[in-house]
Amino acid sequence: MQLILLEKVKNLGNLGEKVNVKPGYGRNYLIPQGKAIPATVANLVDFEKRRVEIEARAQGHLDDAASRKQALDGQSVSIEVHASPEGKLFGSVGPRDIAELFSARGLAVDKAEVVLAEGPLRMVGEHEITIALHTDVNALVKVLVQAV
Repeated sequence: MQLILLEKVKNLGNLGEKVNVKPGYGRNYLIPQGKAIPATVANLVDFEKRRVEIEARAQGHLDDAASRKQALDGQSVSIEVHASPEGKLFGSVGPRDIAELFSARGLAVDKAEVVLAEGPLRMVGEHEITIALHTDVNALVKVLVQAV
């Protein structure tokens, strides 16, 4: 299935590129999310007419992500949870918990932006977390997990 990308998609391509993807990926994710449109002749012509507008919108998203990165970079939050004497948590700290901690401090973070490469946090200590604000913009924050 051939599509025209309306924004940069990680590991696929940049705005305006014509890409070949599996039909399910295009039909079930890229098109409904507004990240791509089918590569028909009419859509190609329409895209070229609206290219400047689409690129300006994409640049606006990138600028917004860069300003959020400045606000978030190096920030830290702490959370108190029940843990065993060895430091193993009774439960875990996940993306939703981390997003809520930052939102409570006035720094808007969505749970989908929190990247936990090794899964939920299950040990007491200081953890470095990546917040994916945009395809090209990531902020590093610290989460201090303390035992109650």
